[in-house]
Amino acid sequence: MRNGVIGAASAMFLVGTLAGVSGVIQNYPVYGGQAVRYLAAAAILLAATRVMGLRFVRLTARETLLLLALALLGLVIFNVCVIEATRESGPALPGTILGTVPLVLAMVSGRPAPRLVISAGIVVAGAVLATGLGSGNLPGLLWSLGGLVGEVSFSLLAIPLLPKLGALRVSAYSTALAVPVLAVVGFFMEGTAMLRVPTVAEGLGFVYLTVVVTVIAFFLWYSSLPKLGPGTAGLFAGLIPVGAIVTGLALGIAVPSAPDLLGAGLVILGIVVGLTADRGAAIAVPQPAAGRS
Repeated sequence: MRNGVIGAASAMFLVGTLAGVSGVIQNYPVYGGQAVRYLAAAAILLAATRVMGLRFVRLTARETLLLLALALLGLVIFNVCVIEATRESGPALPGTILGTVPLVLAMVSGRPAPRLVISAGIVVAGAVLATGLGSGNLPGLLWSLGGLVGEVSFSLLAIPLLPKLGALRVSAYSTALAVPVLAVVGFFMEGTAMLRVPTVAEGLGFVYLTVVVTVIAFFLWYSSLPKLGPGTAGLFAGLIPVGAIVTGLALGIAVPSAPDLLGAGLVILGIVVGLTADRGAAIAVPQPAAGRS
């Protein structure tokens, strides 16, 4: 349980840093950059499965569709939406909107406890505050909502796959599947301009996104999700706005306004309240079978 808490908290904070680091690569072609990022991450993760002795697992048609949907919604659409939201309004708004992930996951994970409903209201109030009075705008809000759909899908679509594949293979297979989707869409949208030599800052940004936000965060999250269940694990998404604001400030990309900080603070308060709710409402995810397959 403790390892699950640490892993989930670390993963969601790292995911939050995506919004801040996206400001460094915002002038790089979106689809080409993400295709290269996931190609590198897939290579690392697939190499890790080989080192761990995890053989390829044959999937059913349903499992294949789930994995494809996970790659499309949880990886491709999520990252494109966060990058575009950051372009429109800075990192605080998408980070705060993504902080409402616990509400969605709690609602779909079983009958929510009354305290969880209260915490959800606090979370929504924080998101509305950051949107209406902070640095947000309508395009940034719409892109952020798209990112929210992607982030929720990132967890829910993986739950049926984790018992059979485990965290490492789900991470590896989903990142590998995201590459051709991004490449095709990128060529259609950006043509041959979808790839160019990155600047030093952009290159460092892509390395960070590949190793930290993709390889490490994916593995930590998918390792923690079966231990905590989606309802409890989802509460740690409240750390996403913290990661976004801290990273944006550290990189000098955006200084959050007082409403941004207050909104993020309310989101975090709502998560803390939700953590004290009755855990009985959460649905546990079956653990992967022991041993290698």
